Amino acid sequence: MKRPTLSDIEYSRRKRTTKREQFLRIMDNSIPWDEWVAYIVPYYPQGTRGRPPMGIEKMLRMYLLQCWFNLSDEGLEDAIYDSYAMRTFMGVNFFDEQVPDATTLLKFRHLLEKHNIGKVFFDAIKRALEERGHMMRGGTIVDATLINAPSSTKNEKKERDPEMHQTKKGNEWYFGMKCHVGVDAGSGYVHSVETTAANVHDITKAPQLIREDDEVVYGDAGYIGIEKREEVQSSPHLSTKEYRINLRYKSVQRMPEGFIDWEKHIERRKSSVRSKVEHPFLIVKRFFGFAKTAYRGLAKNTHRLHTLFASANLLMCARAGRLEDRR
Repeated sequence: MKRPTLSDIEYSRRKRTTKREQFLRIMDNSIPWDEWVAYIVPYYPQGTRGRPPMGIEKMLRMYLLQCWFNLSDEGLEDAIYDSYAMRTFMGVNFFDEQVPDATTLLKFRHLLEKHNIGKVFFDAIKRALEERGHMMRGGTIVDATLINAPSSTKNEKKERDPEMHQTKKGNEWYFGMKCHVGVDAGSGYVHSVETTAANVHDITKAPQLIREDDEVVYGDAGYIGIEKREEVQSSPHLSTKEYRINLRYKSVQRMPEGFIDWEKHIERRKSSVRSKVEHPFLIVKRFFGFAKTAYRGLAKNTHRLHTLFASANLLMCARAGRLEDRR
């Protein structure tokens, strides 16, 4: 059993637990640490030469803190020194050790990105939810969201990120990337994630977000006509799906008066299911703060999105009271 420090004794006298500490406790109890560490072991330095490497779990915890709180390498290092909740989550005891520096975190993140470990985490959580019956089958909701990128050219190359692009939504122009997700229609958990430049239409990535055993696909008006696309009609499993796509509001208004109320009722039923896709977006973009790209290029941002959506699935599972089932 870990010996309590003077700080632990002092903080145990508090009358209130912060929301940050509550969140970190939930994630600490939700993540299968031994399994996630095992995915990194084959690629991690063994320490046969030079200075012994930091523990994998400690570095993984530090990396997840960076993702969840959207901090830079140096900013996270300072935050851990300042925050008792973060230091407790990492298990750092200043009597015995110090917080890994920003350079160590940078190298660890590059290791994860090189071997696409974030996708491994995401697939592992999805597989666990399916095995325990939390992620249902039979229906998928497809949707996409814009993630802004810096449009400034005040950098070394004097140019914007070449892998990002601009697009117009409504009356506003956006520059960045687009995140496409497939969400289980029954439970609301994310099962597929794809990324593109912002100018790629939502409907082009939809076939990659649909599972083979899905029977129904939900989507907003941006996916109208998906059943007529060549890749859908030529696919044995995509062509047999039922596509329940929301109509544009003006299309409903132009219908005869006798049909408007009925069509509005149908559209509300579609929207009541499709709205589940907004909750994972809310967690990733507002709760985790990933409303803007963290790095240049799609690959690094996609890696972080896989990690964040895996964390979002775990957080939704814990909030639904299914944490004991996962254990």
